[in-house]
Amino acid sequence: MRLTDDLVVLRPWTEDDLPQMVRLFDDPEIAFRTPVTTPFDARAARTHLETLRRAQEAGDRLCLTITAAEDDLPRGEVMLSFRDDSVGYAVGPAYRGRGLAARAVRLLTTYAHEVLDRPRLHLWIEADNAGSAGVARAAGYRPGDAEPMVVEDKGRRYPLLPWVHDRPDASLA
Repeated sequence: MRLTDDLVVLRPWTEDDLPQMVRLFDDPEIAFRTPVTTPFDARAARTHLETLRRAQEAGDRLCLTITAAEDDLPRGEVMLSFRDDSVGYAVGPAYRGRGLAARAVRLLTTYAHEVLDRPRLHLWIEADNAGSAGVARAAGYRPGDAEPMVVEDKGRRYPLLPWVHDRPDASLA
């Protein structure tokens, strides 16, 4: 599977991507904001790849690396959980601020609406995560009215605020 616009390509992770996966995810901000293993080393990368492959085979989620049309180097990850139609993403520190996350989220959102027939998608974002809120807005998401989801990870307990994206024709369905 490959999803692309004129700048971003979303494709499955491969074994060859493991060293770059370590460079992307062994980052304090990603460790703080996501449930990835810390430190994120070669073993964690291998485990992550195996876990996402099993989840995809089981029909639980779709997880793709974010690359650029100019080359095939992973710059981050975007995923769709089929259990709750939520989207998640992470971009490595060297690639932030370039609009890659918003483009990737838009691509995956369009695919989920048009191909997978998912009428409403969700993002869950910490209130103080201005970068992710900016990605959500740029990708066409809006704050939702559901109650915040409280999560606990790495000794931290915090609420995630809902953001939603409705399929453009969802009101006609």
